[in-house]
Amino acid sequence: MPNRAELAAFLRSRRHRLHPADVGLPGTGPRRTPGLRRQEVAQLAGISVDYYIRLEQGRGSHPSRQVLGALARAFMLTADERDYLFRTAGELPPHLERPTSTPPEAVRHLLDAMDGVPAYVVDAKGDVVAWNRLARHFVGDLDQAPPERRNLLRWIFGHAAADPAWDDEHTVAFAAAMVADLRAAYGRYSGDPGIEALVDELLAASDRFADMWSARAVQRRRPIVKRVDHPELGPLEFECQLLDVPGTGQRLIAYCAAPGSPTREAFRRLQAEEPPGTGTAPACTAAHAATAPAAIRR
Repeated sequence: MPNRAELAAFLRSRRHRLHPADVGLPGTGPRRTPGLRRQEVAQLAGISVDYYIRLEQGRGSHPSRQVLGALARAFMLTADERDYLFRTAGELPPHLERPTSTPPEAVRHLLDAMDGVPAYVVDAKGDVVAWNRLARHFVGDLDQAPPERRNLLRWIFGHAAADPAWDDEHTVAFAAAMVADLRAAYGRYSGDPGIEALVDELLAASDRFADMWSARAVQRRRPIVKRVDHPELGPLEFECQLLDVPGTGQRLIAYCAAPGSPTREAFRRLQAEEPPGTGTAPACTAAHAATAPAAIRR
C-alpha cells in the first residue's frame, strides 16, 4: 500500500537538496527556500506542475511506474533512493543491477579470516566462485576444474536418472530447492544470458530438471540445518547460513557448527591440519565435479 504522507515528505526532501545548476537549469536569482522550485521538478520529470504539487501535498492520484521513474531521474536518485521511492508509492522497484561472478576483494578477505568455518561463495546461477581452505573438504579442490564444471546445479543434475543418489529424499529435496532458487534468479535478473543458457542446457540434458522447472516453484534458498555423514569426519551437524553480497547476486554460504559440538571440534581439527598459506581461490577436482558431495546436495 502506498504511504502518501511519506511519499510527499520524501519528494520535498529530495527537491530541497538540489540546486538548479545540479540538474542543468539556469539560476534565477535569490530563492526564499533552498532547492528546486516545484515547476522545475515538473519540467524535468515531464509532468504537470499541478500534478506534482498534489503529490507533494499527499493528495495526488497513485503515480504510475513511468512517473516514478521520471521523478527518480529528475532527482538523480541513487539506486537505494529509487527503490525507496517506488516502495513508498506502493510499487515494486525495478531491478537494474545485473549479477556478477567476481567476488569483491573484501569478501575474499572475509573467507580467509573465517577460521574453523567452511565457507564458499556462489553466484546467481549457482557457480562456486570462491571458497576458503576448509570448504575444500566439502566441495572438493575446485582449482583443477574448468569454469563450466563448478556449478551446483550441474553437479546435482549430472546424476543419471537411474543413479542411486536419487533414492535419497534429501538429495531430491535439495535439488528441488536449487531449482526454485534458480527460478527466483531467473525472474529477478530477467534476460541474463548466463542464467538463460544454464536453464536451456539443463532442460535439454535432464528430464528430472525439466519436471522440476515446469512446476514453477519460486523460492530463494533459506538457512537450513544439515546432517551429513562425511567420509573423513563422520557424522556432522551444522547450520548452513546464506549471506547476500549486495549488488552482485552472489551469496556467501557458511557451515556454522554450534559451540562445543562434535562438529565444531571436527572443524577445529581440520583447521589445525591445514598448511599455512592463502586459502581463497577464484572459483572440484574433475571427480568431484561430476557428482555433488553429500554436504552440498543434502
